[in-house]
Amino acid sequence: MSPLRLVILAILFYIGYRLLVGIGKKKSVNKQSDEKYSPPVSDALVEDPVCHTLVPKGQAIRLQHENQIYYFCSESCCSRFISEKGEKQ
Repeated sequence: MSPLRLVILAILFYIGYRLLVGIGKKKSVNKQSDEKYSPPVSDALVEDPVCHTLVPKGQAIRLQHENQIYYFCSESCCSRFISEKGEKQ
């Protein structure tokens, strides 16, 4: 093998190594920046007492019954809850 081929191979290996190392460094930097700047959680999930669906608290339908607040996923679950509570009393 001639010295010129060895030099060219060495340069190609060096370029390949720098590309692989550079890609690895960029991935680790992106992971750190995503963790630092993640937005805070602004809405909690609440469970519908009728169908047991999890609903964001801000989007849920609220009903205050006997000094307790209930959260529902839909109007139909709310009316079903009211009718069931009426039958029990």
